[in-house]
Amino acid sequence: MSEGEVFSGDNVGPLTRGIRENLTQFVHQLLQVMLVGFALGIMRTVVPALAEAEFGVARGSFILLTAFVVAFGMVKGVLNFVAGRLSERIGRKRVLLLGWIAALPVPFMIYFAPDWNWIVAATVLLGINQGLAWSMTQTSKLDITRADQRGLTIGLNEFAGYVGVAVAGIVTGYAATALGARLGLLIFGLAVVITALVLTLVWVRDTLPWAKAEAATHANAKTSAYRPRYPRNISDSPTTWEVFTLMSWRDRRMAAISQAGMVEKFVDALVWVIFPVFLFQKGMDLASIGWIVGAYGFAWGGSQLFTGRLSDHVGRHWPNVLGMWISGLGVAMVVIGSGVWWWAASAAIAGFGMALLYPNLSAAVADIAPPSWRGSAIGIYRFWRDLGYGIGALGLGLVAHFSGALEATFWFVALSMMVSGLVLWAFGEETHPRINPEDLA
Repeated sequence: MSEGEVFSGDNVGPLTRGIRENLTQFVHQLLQVMLVGFALGIMRTVVPALAEAEFGVARGSFILLTAFVVAFGMVKGVLNFVAGRLSERIGRKRVLLLGWIAALPVPFMIYFAPDWNWIVAATVLLGINQGLAWSMTQTSKLDITRADQRGLTIGLNEFAGYVGVAVAGIVTGYAATALGARLGLLIFGLAVVITALVLTLVWVRDTLPWAKAEAATHANAKTSAYRPRYPRNISDSPTTWEVFTLMSWRDRRMAAISQAGMVEKFVDALVWVIFPVFLFQKGMDLASIGWIVGAYGFAWGGSQLFTGRLSDHVGRHWPNVLGMWISGLGVAMVVIGSGVWWWAASAAIAGFGMALLYPNLSAAVADIAPPSWRGSAIGIYRFWRDLGYGIGALGLGLVAHFSGALEATFWFVALSMMVSGLVLWAFGEETHPRINPEDLA
């Protein structure tokens, strides 16, 4: 039996793993994550830039301004945790569908919002959508692809998602200018959610059978030459609490990855809530803001076409560490220069750093989490990672409030990234089973 072939255990024959072997479903999942990115992009450019003019946020109310990203991060983090465990019980497709149902009211809530509280509430629903739907696109692709394709798989997943975020930020900027902020976001948002619901119902298959078959094959397989360094201090069928504690502190490798995932979201929170306001105050119009912020998204998304695949060859550890430091450098550059091209270049450097680390932190978790509880491990990693939205946004609001200057928030994030990268370098290790296999002697 080949490495990519696993038996389903339900008398329907083998379920073959691999991108080429499952290309149709792989493409459907790429479309799904791009649509999830579109949904997130609804909130990325227009809403923060027009928080004062359109939704009544008083100028200088930094903590109130960041409240919607805090809510998003907290909700998405919890739902990532729930999604992983839930998908192992009811299947990936049902969780994905629940995510899109949660997003359906969001465009209407933005359109009818009388004040900022409605935006915060809409963002809570968007957090549910992102936690359930984005998690499932990643987990489903990992189910149907081989171990030697994990970096490429997650790279393509995040490429599609964050290019979607960037495109949506630009499109909504133009739509808001042409149709008005509320109507533009309503039309775009409804088109995204309805399209995703139809595609999920009609064409997406549940990939849980692949995961179960792989787990059965793994349990019965003979020792391979490149056995991953799976955690030893956990039972064969761990409880949710066992997996949570292992990911959070009991395994220093997983803990190092989780803290890096959390801190890197400080960058995204900054780009989401502070960067558009910073640029608006510097005199940029909505279309220009969309392109500058889009440079971050395009560099992040586009570079993942090769950074994920790169880690399949050279390993995960150094791309992750260097990505933390390069992204922090890009953030710092924003406030040491000025002008459209400088800001776009700084954003692109921050985005490239994110591309080095983003797919490869997840791939590192997938490397050393056995298939029987990989969904839970990824869900808990994503819990800590996206909790970084909330923690980061809260930190940004407090720094801006007490300093009275948006520039201080950029230094806060840059320093956080540098320190977190150092922690990852010190406590993490290479997880790729070919490069650093378990010693079986």
